[in-house]
This record gives sequence, C-alpha cells and structure tokens, in this order.
Amino acid sequence: MKEHHPPAWAQRFVEWYCKPGLVEDLTGDLNECFGRNVQSLGPRRAKLIYIIDAFKFFRSYTVRSSIFTNLFMNRIMIGSYVKTSGRNIMRNKLFSFINILGLAISMSVGLLLIAFVLDLRSYDRFHKNGERIYRITNVLTSNNEDNGKFATTSAKTGKLIREKVSGIEEVTTMRNNFSGDARVGDNVLPIRGFWAESSLFRTFTFPMVEGNPATALKDPYSVVLTETAARKLFGNQAAFGKAIQVDTLIYQVTGIMKDVPFFSHISFEALVSLSTVEQNNKGEWTDMWSNSVYLLPAENADMAAIRSQLHAIAKEENLAGENSKIQLELLPLYNIVVGESLRQSEGGPGYTGPHMSPVVLWILGGLALVVILSACFNYTNLSIARAMRRIKEIGLRKAIGAGKGQVRLQFLAEAVMISLAALLLSFLLFLVLRPLLINMAPEMQRTVKLDLTPSMVATFIVFSVTVGVMAGFMPAVFFSKISPINAFGNVASMKMFKHLTLRRALVVIQYTVTLIFITTTAIGYVQYKNILAFDLGFSTANILNINMQDNKPDAFLKELGEMPEVTALSRSLITTGVGNAWGGNMKYKDSRDSVLVMTNHVDENYLPLHDYKLVAGGNFIARPATAQATGEVIVNQQVLKRFNIGAGNPGKAIGEQISLNGRKLTIVGVIQDFHYGKVENLIGPVAFTFWTPEDRAIISAKIQSADMPATVAKIESAWKKIDRVHPFMAEFYDEEIADAYSEFSTMIKIIGFLSFLAISIASMGLFGMVVFTTETRLKEIGIRKVMGAGIGNLIYLLSRSFLFLLSISAIIALPATYLFFRIFVLPHYPYHTPVQITELFAGLLAVLLIAFMMIGSQTLKAARSNPVAVLKSE
Repeated sequence: MKEHHPPAWAQRFVEWYCKPGLVEDLTGDLNECFGRNVQSLGPRRAKLIYIIDAFKFFRSYTVRSSIFTNLFMNRIMIGSYVKTSGRNIMRNKLFSFINILGLAISMSVGLLLIAFVLDLRSYDRFHKNGERIYRITNVLTSNNEDNGKFATTSAKTGKLIREKVSGIEEVTTMRNNFSGDARVGDNVLPIRGFWAESSLFRTFTFPMVEGNPATALKDPYSVVLTETAARKLFGNQAAFGKAIQVDTLIYQVTGIMKDVPFFSHISFEALVSLSTVEQNNKGEWTDMWSNSVYLLPAENADMAAIRSQLHAIAKEENLAGENSKIQLELLPLYNIVVGESLRQSEGGPGYTGPHMSPVVLWILGGLALVVILSACFNYTNLSIARAMRRIKEIGLRKAIGAGKGQVRLQFLAEAVMISLAALLLSFLLFLVLRPLLINMAPEMQRTVKLDLTPSMVATFIVFSVTVGVMAGFMPAVFFSKISPINAFGNVASMKMFKHLTLRRALVVIQYTVTLIFITTTAIGYVQYKNILAFDLGFSTANILNINMQDNKPDAFLKELGEMPEVTALSRSLITTGVGNAWGGNMKYKDSRDSVLVMTNHVDENYLPLHDYKLVAGGNFIARPATAQATGEVIVNQQVLKRFNIGAGNPGKAIGEQISLNGRKLTIVGVIQDFHYGKVENLIGPVAFTFWTPEDRAIISAKIQSADMPATVAKIESAWKKIDRVHPFMAEFYDEEIADAYSEFSTMIKIIGFLSFLAISIASMGLFGMVVFTTETRLKEIGIRKVMGAGIGNLIYLLSRSFLFLLSISAIIALPATYLFFRIFVLPHYPYHTPVQITELFAGLLAVLLIAFMMIGSQTLKAARSNPVAVLKSE
C-alpha cells in the first residue's frame, strides 16, 4: 500500500514556531491524528485537517517567545536606524545635498532607461497566445553569398506549412502594401493596411466589434476597418455592411474591429481579404519580398520537430533554384521588436514595425550604469572621508553590543533613505526629460510613450532601493570592520586610514569614465559632421525632393516649370544616398556569372540636375513609355570593374550589352563612382535605367531663391491644386541625408547628455572632497601661513593630489578612447576621417578647467583664512 505523509511545509512551520520543549510532543500528536484520519477520511482530507491543526496550535503557550521578541526588537531597531540616519543626514547638509543631487541626476537616467525598456517589452503582450506565436524569417543565400535575414517570406511558404507541417494550430499570411484613397460619397481618406486571411483573428487577439471574425476576410473584396478608420470615413453612420471605393475598386465592409494598440509591431487601419490578390499572385518560392507568415503551434508542440519540417520544405523547394537558396527560421513574437535586426524588403521599416537591437539596449544600459556608479562613488568617497567624525559613534555602538551586521544595516539604511529622497527629485527630472527623449528622433515618437504605469512606479522604487544598497555597500563594509578599542584610541594609527587607496581609485575611475564620455562625444560629433559634409559624388544643394504619392507627375511638373524659382526638374524612382535600395541581378557574357546591382529609374534630366560626372558616353537617347521597351542603361565604374568590361577603358564599354533582371540593355554612358547607399557602405555596382510612367515618381526640383520657406509654400500651394487628399511630402536633399543618419546623431546626443551628467556628478563629488580636505587641514594651513607660506604655495599644496589623480585618469582615458574608435568604431565607416589630437584633448581641457575651478575656489578661500581665527583654540 502507498504510504502517505503529512505536508512537509506544514511540519516545518510547526517546528519553526513551537517551543523546543513542546515541539516533539506536538508534532507526534499531529502525526498520530494524521494517520487515523488517513484511514477514516482519506489522505486528501487528512492533509487538510493537518494544515488547519498546524495553524490552530499557533498559540501564546506554544510559540517561542523569541519570535515576538525579535519582531518587536526588529521594529525598534529599524525605527532607530531611520531616526539615526535622518539626524546624520540633517547634521551634514552639504554632503547630503551633494549625494542626493548626484544620485537624483544619475537615477533620472536610470528611470528613463527603465521606462524605455518596459515600453519595448510591452509590445504584443496583449495577444492571448503571444508566447506561442512565431513569425517565419527567410535567410537568403545567393551565389553562395549570405544576403542576410529578411522579415518577409513568400505566400507559398504559408501554403506549404499549412499542408505539410504537423503540430501547427494556425497559419496566417499577411501581404503588405495595401494602400490607397478610400472614398465614401464626397469623403476621401488615405488608408493603409494589409491583405490578410481570416485565420489572422484566430492567431492574434484583435477584438471584433461588429462582424464575424471567422468569415470577415473570407470572400474577395472584403474589408475590415478599425473603429477610427470607420468613423473617419462614415462619421456617425453605421459602417458595417456598407461599401467603400479604394482607387477604382469597390470593397464591402464585413467587420469593424477595435483600434490596434500602440504597442503592436503590426499597425494598420484596414485588413482586406487576401483572396482578392491571390488570383494575381503566382506564389513562387523566391517571391519573398511582400508577405509575412505567422504560426501558432499547438500547445506543448515539439518545436524541434516543427523546425525540422521547415528545413525539409526549404530543402525540397531550393532544388528548383539555380543560384538563390532560402532557409526558414522561427522568430518568437516577443523577440520581433527587441531582437535580431532583419533586413527590410519592399515594405520598408514602417511595415515590419519598430525595432531595437538588444546590443543598443545593452549599450544604453551600460552607459546608464556607469553614470549611476559615478554617483555611488561620490557617496562612497564622501562617506569614508567623513569616517574620522563618525568613528567614535561606531565604537560606542559596538561597545554596547552592536554586531557587524547591525552596523552594516545602519549605513545601508542611511544610503537607502538618501536614495529614496533622491528618487523624488529624479522623478521630477524624469518628467522634464521624458518629452525631450521622445522628441529626440521621429522614430522615438512612433516607438515609445513612456507613460507611467503601476508596474513602472513599482520598478522605480525597487530601482531606488537597489541604488541605495549599491551606494551604501562599501561604507557599510568599511565601518563594520572598526573595533571599539581602535575607535576610542589613536584613530590616526588605525590601519585602514594609513592607505587611502580606495578613495583615490574611485576618483580615478570616476574621472576616467567622464573623460571617455566627453572625448567620445567630441570625436563622434566631428565624424558626424564630416559624414554630412562628405562628397557623395553628386550635388544635393538646394534640391527639393517631392514624393508624388502615386500621382502622375505631368500636371505637377507643368506647375513647377512655370515658377521662376525652379531652375531644373527631374524624375526618379527612389532617392539615393540616404539608405534606400532598389536592385536586380546583372549578367554580362557569362550567363553563370551574376551580381546584385543597385538600380534607379531616372529621366534624361536627372544626371545634369544632380551633377553626375560622365566619364564616357552620354545621357539616355531613347524615351521609352514602358519598362519592357527600355533598352539603354548607364552604369558606374564599379560595373565595368566587376565584369572587366572595356578592359579598363570606359570608352570601350559604350555599346556593350548586359542583362539586368533578364532584360538585354545597351550601355550608353559610364558615370563616375558615387555613394548610392550610406557612407558606411562601400561603393558598389550601380545601374540607371530610364524612368517610365509605370514607375512611382520622386520629383527633384532645383531651387534658386532668396526666400526658401516662401518658395516651398508656393510649391505646396501648387500641390494642393492636383491633390487635396494627401499631405505635401517634400524635403530638401541635405535634410534627407541628415535624417538618414538620425540614429547616429541621436546616439551622439545621448552620449553627450550622459557626458554632461557625468562631469556634473564628478564635479560635485570633487567639490565635496575638496571642501572636506580644506576643512580638515585648516590648522595646517594656518601654521604654514604663520611660518611664511604664500597663497600660491598653499594652493599648490592642497590641489596637487587632486590634479595628480586627474592626470592618471587622462593617461588611461585618452588612449582607451582612441583605440576604441580606431579598432571598433571607425572600421565600420570606410570613408571616415582620422581622429585628430584636438578632438582627444578638447574634453581633457574642459574637465581640467572645471576641476581647477572647483579646487581653486576652496583652496583659495582656505589660503586666505586668518591664522589667528583658526589657531585661537590651540
């Protein structure tokens, strides 16, 4: 028969509270009762009765007296710690102010980072089955070269998974780039969204207000609107069951759903049935640029088996490919926003949603931790520096029975109180800095909100207590080692005061970090300005790029051509030099040798307007009306180098034929190499083909005007004549380039801000140390003045130790920063400028100037003191 035992935790509870003389009898009686109850009532009820009896015998005559005594004494001790700490904080107002202000400044950075991380971790948590949802990631290999991981895959992938993979509860495919002008009567609204399947509502948690989620996206030309989109289109009228016109097609509203939450990596205003476009979709395996496939595995599914089946599908499908191979991987839903960086495809960054690399978070967290540690170093330095004044207090505590643990708790309580006081001030700083962080870059506004939540407030409090423990740990350990005999004896002879290397080391570390921050900011800013001023190989000055937003450009070109301020106009498919990309496979004579070439579709005015340098041949000759009729191409020098066209002579390349995406084209011109992508990308092969009316249009307008804002307003008025629905989207080329490097500038701003905080905290700590040093050496200064020492000698005497420590910091920080940029940062930017010596020493001069002001003000005050007033008590 199975042997039954009473609940082990209930037994331990009885043994914990029961008096030693009664514990054996009481537990024995309870066990006997348990055995009888098992026989008569069954094991489940017997265990329940045992638990009730265990709590029932918690009486005054059974409970150890030490429990109540300890609880009472602990309450008294905690009150004593708080009272003593409060008195000590008020007694040392200057040092307390420095500690509180330093911790508050540093903790405000921590609060911002906590709020930022909590917001990022909030993405997609509203989905009921979020922990089981995965997105398919495509890993593309072309010609045995790794082309990276893509957030999109083919529609065929979703169909194959549905047919061949077991252990899957739901599969849903979404196709991006549903957009257009939705019209209801006279009301026109630009709308965007996805083509989707009904299984989307079974996979994700998007609550439907009206309509059946199981059938809402079943039939072609069905559309589900969000509540906001329906209200904008139909006003107060019912939208369900009505029709809307998007461009030239009519769609039936088959559902109204709640608005997509802010913290969702997929955002849309409308979902249209995927069956609407499936008839035109061939569903090829390599057509991986416009679709996303999400899986919902069954509960307790074998993920290793699912991955194995995905690998088998990819292996089978890749047999039909010549040069391109695709592997399928699973990306958890919660790792989409904070996870591995994936390459963007046709949908662009707005399609795949916001993203933040974990590396960036670790870097920001590390920087914030360094600033917080700097403030903790201040606390440690000032606390240990004041040890001479508190040494007898510690000795007296130990003499009347206090142990090391109680002394540690005293100083930890004091540090936590200061940290909690700093939390109040840091929270006010957080409220001030929050809008500045959100408005630092457009991506921030679309990614985080930093609104306060109960969990965020609780995290702030835990963070504050943690910082207090960090700050008070070293002083607590330091003071707990003091013995009562030494405390009341000759304090100066104590071993721990003979070698104050700890405080010196903390000052050196603090200023080393500060110098690294400031020098990094200076070098990064100079590199950023050099990038913006870098010669891209074409002109961008006074060029306004206007997005036609699917409008035909002819009418608008006519309006612009009549403006005297507009001196030249051209059309292109994309804007180069800012990170946009449009490519294709190019071949020359060997059909087996191909390369990915970046392309752009431009008209005959594009090259002269942007001042591209032709090294051979000329501009486009033909003016084709369709893409199929295009027969000419202009290439850069890298194309000739890659295929050895013309044997190094650009003139001989004119008239040669190449194949681009299977279409035969004749080289009519060769342009000098230029930066198609960003400056961190190496210059590669580029080909220009002729722009046709089938292409999307970016109009580039060369403007010569003494009043640029007025001219732009004039162009915007012309835009409203041809399109009253879409907002005017135009930006000067130089501004687009600056926006393209906004991440770089944002990081410089953040590091610069942290540099300011670091130097502020370090300066406050240095100020406190100087004040303490001068106060403790006033009598020495008075004696030296009586003996004939001058003010200059006294200033040198008091400041040389601090200046020596700053010199050590500079010797460590400057080479470390230089090597960091030389080895880790600048190699990623092939066209960077070398680090100049002025950039390295600019930060050092700033730190030395501030430190000299802090040291000089106090030492000068001490040096000017009257020796009679100082020595009168001796």
